[in-house]
Amino acid sequence: MINMTETWNSFLSPATPDADYGSGSGSGHGDYDFDAPCDKSIVRQFRMFYEPPFYLLIVILGFMGNLLVLWIYTHFKNRLRTMTDVYLLNLALADLLFLCTLPLWAVDAMKGWAFGTALCKGTSALYKINFFSSMFLLTCISVDRYVSIVQSTKAQNSKELRLACSKVVCVFVWLLAIILSIPEFLFARTKVDSEGNQFCTMVYWNNQNNQTKILVLALQICMGFCIPLLVMIYCYSVIIRTLLKAKNFEKHKALRVILVVVTVFILSQLPYNSMLVIEATQAANTTITDCAEAKGFDIATQIMKSLAYMHSCLNPFLYAFVGVRFRKDLIRLYRKYGCTPSKSGKHGPLRSSVMSDTESTMAFSL
Repeated sequence: MINMTETWNSFLSPATPDADYGSGSGSGHGDYDFDAPCDKSIVRQFRMFYEPPFYLLIVILGFMGNLLVLWIYTHFKNRLRTMTDVYLLNLALADLLFLCTLPLWAVDAMKGWAFGTALCKGTSALYKINFFSSMFLLTCISVDRYVSIVQSTKAQNSKELRLACSKVVCVFVWLLAIILSIPEFLFARTKVDSEGNQFCTMVYWNNQNNQTKILVLALQICMGFCIPLLVMIYCYSVIIRTLLKAKNFEKHKALRVILVVVTVFILSQLPYNSMLVIEATQAANTTITDCAEAKGFDIATQIMKSLAYMHSCLNPFLYAFVGVRFRKDLIRLYRKYGCTPSKSGKHGPLRSSVMSDTESTMAFSL
């Protein structure tokens, strides 16, 4: 049998290969309840061939997009003039730090964990910190868009205060993410399975009815998905209603961007969080007792986890490059470094990249 405790950890700390998905020994000790040993070597083989190339794609795309965001912010020193700008900068940093952990998980998928317990704890915690901070920052961006569009007059009259508040909010977001990563520091460690393969996983304290595991699962689902999703749906629903009443605005483009943002978030995060709900149910009351069903669940969980990771490389394109300012700034940089011919002589000097909050809300427009 195999321990379902570690299957959940592929999202909390995506370093649960052998414990999660089995090394083929079928001699685990966990939430599955099989009548006979279950050979799950096919799950490990799937992970070995599936994860490394997929993670490589995520890393390449993610670094390209997020480094471009950082490049623009560092080049244009006066770029951070709105709350969303501050959130986007922190979001890019969080995504980049998260992407730095994926090569370790790719190696782990192929050869097992060979980096020691300290790096196991640190890398797992780093992943969790940046996962939560990303989710919270996406929530902050939706709230800022709500204030800028629905309460535009109030937003214009308090730009400086809102900008200062955004920096305080970012500090709070990172601190909260660190607090929520405490389970990784406490429970992440290296283990060796029955075949001698070493892996990094979450090893919870022995407690009745898996209470610690269920609590960590509930925290992950609520703080990392449910609350951000509810806030985003509320904010964007009110924004859509406001835009539909507006005049002299390209509403169809703004609505299209909102729809894409919410749809991508749901499609990337809902499937895996649904698997986590099943995982919590499994921890509370064993429901998967068939070996074939367990293997199918583990493979599906692996695929859903990878889709959730895709959000880190899509964020720059969903939240930054849809904006007019970012696209113009990117063109300026390309022209400055000779990537495209300069047209400043024809169209006059380039404008400052800084625009008002009201103009920044037009970032919805493609």
